Amino acid sequence: MAKPVHSMIRVFDEAKSLDFYARAFGLKVADYLKFADFALIYLRHPSSPFEVELTVNFDRKEPYSLGDGYGHLAVVVDDVDAEHVRFAREDLAPGPLRDFKHDGRTLARFFFVSDPDGYKIEVIQRGGRFG
Repeated sequence: MAKPVHSMIRVFDEAKSLDFYARAFGLKVADYLKFADFALIYLRHPSSPFEVELTVNFDRKEPYSLGDGYGHLAVVVDDVDAEHVRFAREDLAPGPLRDFKHDGRTLARFFFVSDPDGYKIEVIQRGGRFG
């Protein structure tokens, strides 16, 4: 049986990324591995063993192009409305709150936010399928 352990994204500005993920989602550095040409930074929230791996290539001169294949990461929160207000207050530029319906019932209440590199993160109200 496979156990998901992390999702990796390449980031351009290490400091901006660390600040964003700490302020937005409370992710802290669980491990920092520095190599000659790059660093691997594993971020974790105390509530979960799943990590976001930031890869920083030191010789990178311009931001990454995300292409058209990337979708998004997703997190659940206890109060999506309060988080939306907090993200706005923190100048994290949250997108609009949305109610996503299926067969006339709300499947998810959520908003999206982009990290400094343009990666989308979906912030979902805890409950139902996203409990």
